[in-house]
Amino acid sequence: MKVLAIEKETPDIKIEQLRPYLKTEAARVWELYQAGIIRELYFSQDQHNAVFILECGSAAEASQVLGTLPLVEQGLIIFELIPLVPYPGFARLFVE
Repeated sequence: MKVLAIEKETPDIKIEQLRPYLKTEAARVWELYQAGIIRELYFSQDQHNAVFILECGSAAEASQVLGTLPLVEQGLIIFELIPLVPYPGFARLFVE
């Protein structure tokens, strides 16, 4: 299952609080990318929040995996998770 994960910063967190963890955060994201769990990763242009596409068995599994990120472990960021399913609309093109 594909899961869209959109980073949300915890209110009142300052960039100075994030900095000590950014290198270990990048290393953990790299591990998850190399393992095929994080399939795509981006930053939103407007807010500079991380946006991931994960391949997991469920949204609960995606939440568990994201919980291993240092910034999540420290309570500095959270993720909104959106489970994705294939678009079924093309089937309408072939209905007689």
